Amino acid sequence: MPAEENLLLKILLIVAITVTILGGYAFSHIVSERQSGARPHSPANTKPETAFFCDRTALTPDPRKRQQELSKRSSVLGIRELPDGFEFEFPYDPSNYQAITEFSPLERACCPFFDISIRLEREGGKLWWRPTGRDGVKQNSHHGSNAKLKVVAGHQPCPTI
Repeated sequence: MPAEENLLLKILLIVAITVTILGGYAFSHIVSERQSGARPHSPANTKPETAFFCDRTALTPDPRKRQQELSKRSSVLGIRELPDGFEFEFPYDPSNYQAITEFSPLERACCPFFDISIRLEREGGKLWWRPTGRDGVKQNSHHGSNAKLKVVAGHQPCPTI
């Protein structure tokens, strides 16, 4: 029996030492990150940031053609300049809403640096399409280059790059 007890004590001692070493390592890693001002890794902190230009290769010819058809559908009622982008106003009707919701993923494919929002005002109000983004997106955007854009989603076809 004493040999079995010695073996059990040795195993418990090894487990305790291992847990202490691993805990110390984890603690020192956390303290080191805090002291260096680093943020813990998370999906929001590790997003790749693309350059501010439209990727004309993102769409094949058929989706590109559809994007251009949708962009010529109707006129923008107004454009609001925002700190981080623009907001385009449209009259609400189901066909405008459908066109903008079809257009938005196409726009996102060629301009992945945009955060794109669609907003419907309550009680029959307007329809809003909002491309915004991180610092620099607004200054490098072709969306605000012409305040009288006459397109369904406030978009001129991407310039050739």
